[in-house]
Amino acid sequence: MAHISNVDPQTLPADLKDVFDRFTTGYGPFANQAAVLAHVPEALRHLPEMLMALKAAGAVPQRYIELAIVVVSRLNECTYCVNHHKPKLQVEGISEAAVDLIMTPDAHPDFTDADKAVIAWAQKVEGDFHRVVPADIAGLKAHFTESQIVELTLRASLCGFFNRFNDALGIEDETLGQHTGATAAE
Repeated sequence: MAHISNVDPQTLPADLKDVFDRFTTGYGPFANQAAVLAHVPEALRHLPEMLMALKAAGAVPQRYIELAIVVVSRLNECTYCVNHHKPKLQVEGISEAAVDLIMTPDAHPDFTDADKAVIAWAQKVEGDFHRVVPADIAGLKAHFTESQIVELTLRASLCGFFNRFNDALGIEDETLGQHTGATAAE
């Protein structure tokens, strides 16, 4: 059960209604998340706009963004984000069986060396960020530019924020109609 009510998007000022509509139809089916963000208009105004702009720029292939998001969401047990982003990995050519083994990427041939570098980096960013060593960055630099590494780090870090936001406020999964916190069935 959600802890915070959804703001009815029809009650939003035109500029915020536009952000809401573009985010929930063009970026992904995140209507409940956006409707809770709408309680703080500046959050709805800026967070979705940034995510949509990064996606539109396409500086980092979506496959790697989705890998980072699913890894961080699995670490944090955020079923809302896993449920929304796991299908996007399948669109990017990673099988459901491989996604199920994402935390142990050597266990499935769908994962490339670049995929494995992103998975390792997302784990480091979310769980051990204060112990980054040059070898961690070198592994990424074999596949990505410094700008791409910055974006991957930004996206993994933001994912951790959204995991905590979604679960703390009990944001319901639009496709399941249930609470997505740690006690929800996976």
